[in-house]
Amino acid sequence: MDKKKIYFAAGIVLIVILSLLSVTMSYLAFKERKHVQKIIIKTEAPEYKIFVPEIPEEMDFCGEKVPLELFDVHERMERELFINAHWESSTATLLKKSNRWFPQIIDILKKNGVPEDFKYLAAIESGLSNAVSSAGAAGFWQLMEPTAKKYGLEINEFVDERYNFEKATQAACSFLKEAHAKYGNWTLAAASYNLGINGIDKHIEKQRTKNYYNLYLVDETSRFVFRLLAMKEIFKGPKKFGYDFKEDELYRKIETEEVTVKKPIKDLALFAKQNNVNYKILKIFNPWLRNTSLPGKSGKVYKILIPKDGEALIAEE
Repeated sequence: MDKKKIYFAAGIVLIVILSLLSVTMSYLAFKERKHVQKIIIKTEAPEYKIFVPEIPEEMDFCGEKVPLELFDVHERMERELFINAHWESSTATLLKKSNRWFPQIIDILKKNGVPEDFKYLAAIESGLSNAVSSAGAAGFWQLMEPTAKKYGLEINEFVDERYNFEKATQAACSFLKEAHAKYGNWTLAAASYNLGINGIDKHIEKQRTKNYYNLYLVDETSRFVFRLLAMKEIFKGPKKFGYDFKEDELYRKIETEEVTVKKPIKDLALFAKQNNVNYKILKIFNPWLRNTSLPGKSGKVYKILIPKDGEALIAEE
């Protein structure tokens, strides 16, 4: 046979073999893809359900009855409970923080004769942190500068005692006691913390009622007491709302000791080192120090908090 014909025939055979091989490989790949798809289908995410929290038949704020039988009161309560129960990241963080801060807040409230329910005020105002609002309110209790100064807090370029946890909590207590003395109930005292005593007075005069639940108020103040109530309900039984923390998952209180300062401090970083911490730790525990030095007022005594085991809180250089 002619060599050219032999080569031609061999070429045809090779093409046929390659074609069959290609078809076979494609079929196997298709089967593999179907197998993978089946696996993906089997591993779908579990179903996620939204639930509407149940409103208790009876609720109170500082022992004062909430009229849940009124349709708008019931719906406003449901709104805040729904929002806060499902605002997982914020509410979970608050539950963890509360283990550190609530016992300290409760002690100061009790000393001032202010009901324990007001611990939730710091939670909804600042998230239990030294926050600053767009309006200029600052600290755990979101005090405006004029209000803070009215209750004896020092504010200047070196010191801002709105960030001093104990002093700011005391100032908040003073405001609430003053409002309670004026209105005769804690519910309106809470509302006035948001809108101001003058603001509440104007609404009372115009609307001819002294009952918070009968007042038509701006949205923020209208929601304010219900936000407090929602936090109270969630914190009473967090597991019911899906929050289940172990004891060691909560933020613990870090023990401190007070260093009394009667003279100016020229260099707070050096002062920190002399007390076995660094500037960062000093600022974390004393956020009311607003500069790198503390000139101090003549005759005024400051108490600076230093962690008892400060060296354990510092990374190795």
